[in-house]
Amino acid sequence: MSGRTEAAPAAPATPGLSPEVWKAATVVILGATMSFLDSTVVNVALKALAAGLVTSLDTIQWVVTAYLLAVAAAIPASGWAARRFGAQRSYLFAVLLFTAASALCGVAQSAGQLIAFRVLQGLGGGMIMPIGQIILARAAGPRNLARVMSVVGVPIVLAPVFGPFAGGLLLHYANWRWIFFVNLPVGLLAALCALRLLRPDRPQQAAPLDPVGLAAISASMVALTYGLGGVGRHTSAGALLALLGGGLLLVLFVLRTLRTAHPLFDLRLYRDPVFRAASLTTLFLSMGMYAGMVLMPLYFQSVRHADPVTTGALLLPASAGAAAATWLSGRAVERLGGGRTAFLGAALSLAAAVPFVLLRVDTPYPVIGSAMLVSGFGAGLSVMPAMTSAFRALDPAQLGDASPQLNMLQRLGGSVATAVFVAVLQNGLDGAGDSTGRQLAAYTDTFWWSLGAAALAAGAALLLARAQQRSEPPRSAPTHRGTPQKAEA
Repeated sequence: MSGRTEAAPAAPATPGLSPEVWKAATVVILGATMSFLDSTVVNVALKALAAGLVTSLDTIQWVVTAYLLAVAAAIPASGWAARRFGAQRSYLFAVLLFTAASALCGVAQSAGQLIAFRVLQGLGGGMIMPIGQIILARAAGPRNLARVMSVVGVPIVLAPVFGPFAGGLLLHYANWRWIFFVNLPVGLLAALCALRLLRPDRPQQAAPLDPVGLAAISASMVALTYGLGGVGRHTSAGALLALLGGGLLLVLFVLRTLRTAHPLFDLRLYRDPVFRAASLTTLFLSMGMYAGMVLMPLYFQSVRHADPVTTGALLLPASAGAAAATWLSGRAVERLGGGRTAFLGAALSLAAAVPFVLLRVDTPYPVIGSAMLVSGFGAGLSVMPAMTSAFRALDPAQLGDASPQLNMLQRLGGSVATAVFVAVLQNGLDGAGDSTGRQLAAYTDTFWWSLGAAALAAGAALLLARAQQRSEPPRSAPTHRGTPQKAEA
């Protein structure tokens, strides 16, 4: 399947978006905002959770990692569910499951209970975004896809920075339980909008779900994340065995997927060089985003002794940069192409990562804020153009397979980054004691890992830009700004 045949558009060729598209976008933004915010909002509360539930930072970070892993595990089944039960019905179920699990998280009495309820919450959250993207792609059509994706991309790039700020406010004026209770009204509103604004779609003929493949890829992600985190903390036999087991399960999944009649994923999509490069870019961009999301709140609280509200305020420059860039990214894709836009954003994020490895105890806040502003702008300019490029490289019929895979890579990158970077940080903090200088050294050492992730993202984005350049047809005449050629996405 080359995916290069230009399909007839499913939406008008005019620059404006139809009311049906805006209705779908409203519903998807509500659900996506709730899901992505919840994956980040607890980061500013990690120290408070560890103290309140009487456990260590190593244990409490699994409140974040377990959620992301559960999200990644649920994503593979989302495309099948959308076909088997209908996209609107599946989206509604995912929102309600997420909302109910949020209530359970709010009443958890131990770290073990909270981690278990976060897994349940992640299973619902993992289906929200990929099914929402399927709904949007069908409603908007290929001509309006870049513009719609830039709008829906706002919660993806704002969540890593706005989430900690919201969490700080809730910790200051209430307690950690309200980090989860706040999802209840938003979830109910999203469910109501899904009922009122989305047209029910008929279930389609769907191949049987592959339970063996689903179990293999889910267990592989858990084992690899645990193993990588363990190696970052201290190399042990258990960590190495987890890495080995995770690798073997991943190989088993690939072999089964290539041989079974009804695979969980269509891995043939990766034959397309544009989709392959866009997928790698999405993975590494997610690692860089979640690195900053985890490390910066802890740095401000531990080294600079900021309270949760101040910590959230200090993260706002990144939010402002991300918001501005995400708003501009749709038009940038139309002018420059998705690959070039993603590379420009990734290069900015790489440049902005350098000051963090040079941090000192007394580094002025304006300097940190400027670096975070550029970093956020780079993230906003790269995340959605990379995903849009992946979608536009395929035929519309392949979107149901592409969306779950891209979302799984995005969450997998976040979970791996969280587990590894926190393990590396904790390893440095163990010998630091109360010395602020040694604590700072532990953070700067970990920021080198973040810099490495940013470099990988920039390299992958460069590959994406080159792949699109090679696939571009010769230009004989300029195209309408609202109708870019498919190869330039």
